Amino acid sequence: VFRLVHRVKLFMRKLRRRQGTIFQDSIMMKSLCTAFGLFMAASTATAFAPAPSSSLQTSLRMAEEQPEMTPLSTEEDAAAPAPVETLPAMSQSIPFMARPAALDGTLAGDVGFDPLGFAKSESDLMNFREAEVKHARLAMLAAAGWPVSELLDKKIASAFGMSPILDNTDRVPSLLNGGLGKISPLYWVGTIGLAAAIDIIGTMRSKNASDEYLPGDFGLRFGYPSDEAGQKRMQLAEIKNGRLAMIAIFGFAIQEFVYKQGVVDETPFFFFPLVESMHKYANSGYIQ
Repeated sequence: VFRLVHRVKLFMRKLRRRQGTIFQDSIMMKSLCTAFGLFMAASTATAFAPAPSSSLQTSLRMAEEQPEMTPLSTEEDAAAPAPVETLPAMSQSIPFMARPAALDGTLAGDVGFDPLGFAKSESDLMNFREAEVKHARLAMLAAAGWPVSELLDKKIASAFGMSPILDNTDRVPSLLNGGLGKISPLYWVGTIGLAAAIDIIGTMRSKNASDEYLPGDFGLRFGYPSDEAGQKRMQLAEIKNGRLAMIAIFGFAIQEFVYKQGVVDETPFFFFPLVESMHKYANSGYIQ
C-alpha cells in the first residue's frame, strides 16, 4: 500500500511538471503573437504617416515656381453675344407716360418726349429730328442776333448815315412788335433763297447718304471730333443748346410784346457793365 501511495505521488509530481511546461509554452506563444501584432500595427501606421517637413516644403516651392496657366478661350466664349441694354418702359422726360416705341435712345438728346405720338416709325422720327435740328440752329443764330441787333443797330446806322430799324422803345422788328416793313425786300429774297438752298442740299444728302446718315449732317467737319465719344458729346451739346435757344427766342418775342421794352433794356445786367446796369435800374425806378 505504501509503495502504491509513493508511486501515485511520483506520478502526480511528474504530471504537475508537464502541466507547468505546457503553461509556460502557451504564455510564450501569446507573447510572440502580441509582439508580431504590435510590429504589424507600427508598420501600417508608418505607411500612412505624413511626409517629413523638408519634402513638404520642397513640393510647395516647386508648385510656386511653376508658371500660371491662362485658360484658353473657347469658340463659344468668343461667339457669345454682348449683353443688350434694356430700355426703360416709362419715358424719362414724362415719368408717368410710357416710352414711345420709336424713341429707342439712339439719337442724341433722346429722353422719350413725344406725348402726342407724332413719331410712329423710324422714318417719321428722322424727319422730325431733321426739322428739330434746323430750327435749333436757326434759333441759336436768332438768340444771339436779337440782342446784338438791339445793341448795335443805332450805332451802325449812324455810322453809315442810315435810319435805325429799331423803334422808339429799342425793340427789333417782329410779327408781334411790328416794323417788318422797314426791312428791304432784297433782304427777304436773299434770306429765303439761302434757306431754300441749304434745305435742298440737306434733303439731297439725306436721300443719297448711307445708313449712317444723321439728321442735319451737311458734311461740315470743322472742329468736329474724330472719335465716337466726342461726336456723341458734340451732338448732345448742339441739340441741348438748340432747344434752349428755341425757348429763349420765344421768350424774347413775348417779353418785348408784353413789356413794350427791348430785351437788352429789360435785362441790362446780361448785356451791359455792372455800373451801367445799376444806373439803368435806378433810372427805371427799380432801385430807390
